[in-house]
Amino acid sequence: MGWVSAGGYEVALDDGKVVCRNAAGRRLKSVPPKIADDPAVVGLRQLAEWLERHERQCLADVERWMVRSLPVPFAVLARVWPDPAWQAALRDLVVTGADGTVAGFLRDADPERGLGLVDLDGDTVRITPDLVRLPHPVLLDDLEELREFAVELGVEQRAQQLFREVWQRPAALDAEATSVEDYAGGAFKELRFLHGRATQLGYRVRGGNAVCSVLEAGRGVEARVWVGDYDGYEETETGPLVFTDQAGRVLKLGLVGPVAWSEGMRMAAALYAGRDIEDEERAA
Repeated sequence: MGWVSAGGYEVALDDGKVVCRNAAGRRLKSVPPKIADDPAVVGLRQLAEWLERHERQCLADVERWMVRSLPVPFAVLARVWPDPAWQAALRDLVVTGADGTVAGFLRDADPERGLGLVDLDGDTVRITPDLVRLPHPVLLDDLEELREFAVELGVEQRAQQLFREVWQRPAALDAEATSVEDYAGGAFKELRFLHGRATQLGYRVRGGNAVCSVLEAGRGVEARVWVGDYDGYEETETGPLVFTDQAGRVLKLGLVGPVAWSEGMRMAAALYAGRDIEDEERAA
């Protein structure tokens, strides 16, 4: 971005920050206070804030597509790819075919040439699918091998896909059970601490539950962990993990799909990890 005049100085955006240089062209350590309210400086700061929000929203949208395993029309990807924020969020994600097999790592989306991928042989290939599939990692076969190959390629995914924590449903799962107790009982000195942790992790709190919504095989499922709904300064602890359908009915665990299971366990584990360890150590 070019330099803009501002009260005898020139300002510009550099890596998301407003920078300034004097009339001699020497770059200053900071923007002088006397031009802090100059329209050019204010406008650049507002632009920087908008760009930051835009980057966060692009990343959140891409992660939502992945978590929900939503196929994305190729035309949409090709349209947004020139935007650096969208490109950064999408670059190097694993793309699969309709049969679930890995096609490669996403490197380009051109309306004329199709998707540019690095395949599992390390070669650059082009495909032209109508729908682009960015699967949840729990659905990827040979996930560990893919992670190792990604490290060899120097892949850096901004959207958490390959290196997202995943939980596989245990083979000995009681299909008739309706709750998971693994991460229940995590004590917090004050309810507001647990609510704050849920919000910080990106989960909504509704009706005393931290919730995570997943769309799997066209069916909406919500993972819920009780976090408390009373005085914010009272003690609380994490409850069991349960899954509900779109009508709010609790599901038997045997009816919970792999993506909903993984995301629910991920939420429960992350909430539990913030518990008061000191009290546990004293009790031991």
